[in-house]
Amino acid sequence: MDKNQQAIALLNEKKYEEAAQLFNDVIEESPNDPLGYINFGNLLMQLNETERAERFFERAVELDEKAATAYYGLGNLYFEKEDYQKASQKFLKAIEQGLEEADAYFMLGMCFRNQEQWKLSLPYLLRATELDSQDESFLFQYGLSLAQVELLDEAQKTFEKVLELDEAHSDAYYNLGVISLFHEKIEEALRYFEKALELQSDHVLAANGKKIALQYMEQFEDK
Repeated sequence: MDKNQQAIALLNEKKYEEAAQLFNDVIEESPNDPLGYINFGNLLMQLNETERAERFFERAVELDEKAATAYYGLGNLYFEKEDYQKASQKFLKAIEQGLEEADAYFMLGMCFRNQEQWKLSLPYLLRATELDSQDESFLFQYGLSLAQVELLDEAQKTFEKVLELDEAHSDAYYNLGVISLFHEKIEEALRYFEKALELQSDHVLAANGKKIALQYMEQFEDK
């Protein structure tokens, strides 16, 4: 195991000081290799030292303008700062440089979601689900974007897939309830809202959805 691998192992074990020393050794031994700077940047991100992390990622890009993981690191950094426009540019650059990973597409999609650009988020969130079909968070966010552009049938299928992966996903039940309510399937909506509340008793939105569903049912009974 070389020093980079040893340092990454220490980083995963949260032994930050030891990892930092090894990453520092790697940079001193190979000052023109961007990998050491990228790994040190990732370490600094975990320690919330974003300004220092930015310098390390930028140094990696100076050494290799095709260093995809350096752009990905910068994307995460700007995302944490809620600078979604800048973050999206970096994630896109990472993908352009060959980072064909679900996380990169997901984060790019989330940049657009956080800017309420639902349509723009769709292709990237879809690609994330294609690259990793077992991650319910990817599917769930994709489902939300589908719902927000009123592609409700596709959204419904996506939330159902989320429940196949995680049958205790209260937010998926809530969103299925909203879709059922929209289609005026009131009893079905009520069941979804009640299931969400069964799983998460303090689910405020589901409680409100249940209240609305019950009001609809009372209106129909009065008629």
